[in-house]
Amino acid sequence: MLAIEDSPAGRFLDGLGPAIGRPRAILVASAHFESPGPALTRGERPATVHDFGGFPAALYALRYPAAGADELAARAADLLAREGFVPRDDAGHGFDHGVWVPLRRMYPQADVPVVALSVDPRADAAWHYRVGRALAPLRDEGVLVLGSGGFSHNLRELDWRADGTAPATWMTGFTDPLRDRLLAGDVAGVLDWQRLPHALRNHPSPEHLLPLFVALGAAGDTPRARLLHDSVALGSLALDAFAFDGD
Repeated sequence: MLAIEDSPAGRFLDGLGPAIGRPRAILVASAHFESPGPALTRGERPATVHDFGGFPAALYALRYPAAGADELAARAADLLAREGFVPRDDAGHGFDHGVWVPLRRMYPQADVPVVALSVDPRADAAWHYRVGRALAPLRDEGVLVLGSGGFSHNLRELDWRADGTAPATWMTGFTDPLRDRLLAGDVAGVLDWQRLPHALRNHPSPEHLLPLFVALGAAGDTPRARLLHDSVALGSLALDAFAFDGD
């Protein structure tokens, strides 16, 4: 619903694209693109995928007609292969809602070419951080590397009446120390996220946190985090956004 509803996170995304400026291309590590090992979308005009059910019809009518970027996909695959990964092309995946929901608000004209990168829920945070490290040269090539997931993600415990109320303590017990570790530059502590309080309650499965580690790694050898936005929806859905700079 972030794609169409007014919300603090939505308004933040509306301003994020203009604040960043127009990159040459965008590489999105998406929580909704799962693959054993890194996969990259291919194709001149990937389809908009509505990979969800039970939502208003207006969502299914949306399209994000951005061009693909096969040259970027090939460059990313080469960088990954140099670091020992075995990347593959996926011309059939399209742009899932982990890709088009934020980009529709950041770049509504869909005028920036996009490649989606998969995550692998069977691999750990350190593996995804190494994926990001391999892709770090893209930062100096005009490419925005974006991690699209969720700082907390337990849909079974959302309180649909909770907007405007205090966030769940089990959520903040996890998100507060993880945010602190990011802002302190404690990479080892961030990668050890599963030892934080209530980690598995916030992420019963890890796929929504994994894009964070890709973006962190893409900042280079000494990543520095900046908190750009934090808000909570439905009592326990943390919508933090970070920028990562590095040397």
